[in-house]
Amino acid sequence: MTQKRCLLWDYTNTNNCPGQMDQVNFNGPMHSISNWNAWTPPELKGRAPFRPMIHDAGKLSGNDWAIIQRTQNSIIHFFNEPERNGISTQQAADAWNSQVVALRNQGNKLVSPSCASDDAGHAWIADFMSKVASNPPDYLGMHYYGTDGNAAIQEIQNMHNLYPNQPIIVSEIASTGQDQPSVVGFTVQVVNWMDSTDYVFEYGFFGCMEQLADNFVSPAAQLMNSDGSFTDLMSKLMWDQPMHT
Repeated sequence: MTQKRCLLWDYTNTNNCPGQMDQVNFNGPMHSISNWNAWTPPELKGRAPFRPMIHDAGKLSGNDWAIIQRTQNSIIHFFNEPERNGISTQQAADAWNSQVVALRNQGNKLVSPSCASDDAGHAWIADFMSKVASNPPDYLGMHYYGTDGNAAIQEIQNMHNLYPNQPIIVSEIASTGQDQPSVVGFTVQVVNWMDSTDYVFEYGFFGCMEQLADNFVSPAAQLMNSDGSFTDLMSKLMWDQPMHT
């Protein structure tokens, strides 16, 4: 079995439906969890590795940074779509070199910032990677949203060709198609390709939350219903390998 799937467990679930974590199958292809925060959801109860995140520049100090500093033998994500959140590549590189790289001393591995798969995201990550060339990340983080599975695969291949020394973590991916068949088709195609591609280390499908995050994401791609129960797509991601439509 290939275990590359990371559950993107929204932080609101910890208050709204923590008991639903008991329904997650962590003995299949889904083997880790992230919540866009430094703190571990208490309902996880050690059942799977947690992937903490330094979400933005505000998390480089205070309680969130204290949690990160205590983290050991983990995979730590650094910055979520910084190019859309007013974080310059210089600011990010300075924080990387002065604070983040030292986290390796506790046995941690580090993920680059995950940018959107558009021109602004491509330009930002290229500049960042050049600025941290002396201390490069262990993994390349990236996001992908769209309707065409072939285009998603091509984007991941392109990023690998640009940064061949870093295995890829697709920290957010989902179909933005509005109908169930197209969403399932996209998911099945891309999942089966990523599971069989050595340089893709891990990936997380967006998103496991009761309410839509925004108008961009597709209701048909939700992994959780409004009552906290899991959708059919979530069940496929938890149990099926290879996936089938």
